[in-house]
Amino acid sequence: MTVTNILLSGVVGSTAYGLAHAGSDVDRLGLFAAPTETLHGLHGPKESHVTTAPDRTLHEAAKWCRLAFGGNPTVMELVWLPEELYEVRTPLGDELIGIRSSFLSARRVRDAYLGYATQQFRKLVSRGDGSFSADTRKRTAKHARHLKRLCTQGYELYTTGRLTLRVDDPESYHAFGERVAADPSAALPLLRHFEAAFDDTRGVLPEQPDDGAAEAWLRRVRQHFYTPDAVPA
Repeated sequence: MTVTNILLSGVVGSTAYGLAHAGSDVDRLGLFAAPTETLHGLHGPKESHVTTAPDRTLHEAAKWCRLAFGGNPTVMELVWLPEELYEVRTPLGDELIGIRSSFLSARRVRDAYLGYATQQFRKLVSRGDGSFSADTRKRTAKHARHLKRLCTQGYELYTTGRLTLRVDDPESYHAFGERVAADPSAALPLLRHFEAAFDDTRGVLPEQPDDGAAEAWLRRVRQHFYTPDAVPA
């Protein structure tokens, strides 16, 4: 897969969380800018490119912004990575990092992070009482770790306006995963705890995101990649 005009890209997922182990996949996420003239026609450019081996997802700039405004936990990782995990950084990418807080709003962060955590819990309980294959047990432990991470990171973002991707105590996440793999219902108290914590806490995030900052940034992107000579006569 060849995608041009990549503005920002880096390693996300378990590597960024500090939860990777030998054999873990290395996930990459990035965003790119479609040539501006391709946006004017009847059929617009492809908005996402996804590959496996290697695992990489690239979103077009406008789509990335829409997902970020929705509080999508996965896309938000891209603008909160530790410095050493960025593989492509451009001036426009740095500008996006600089306005990352403008994408945040209290309700959307709460709904997105708790919503994703609830999805993970449903996957856990659908697998029954723990009497399943070793491979399924491994996947169940992984879902449990992500449930705990989503709750913890979402609450941090909600209450502080900051997102720390690398977890403080990786061993506690692995232990939680193994405990839940043996008994999926063991994840419910943690989920309920964070649901109550969100409900009982007034966070620092605004009720609505600042779409003006993103709009201005996206217009700079479109201007930068506008080449009128490339438009057919």
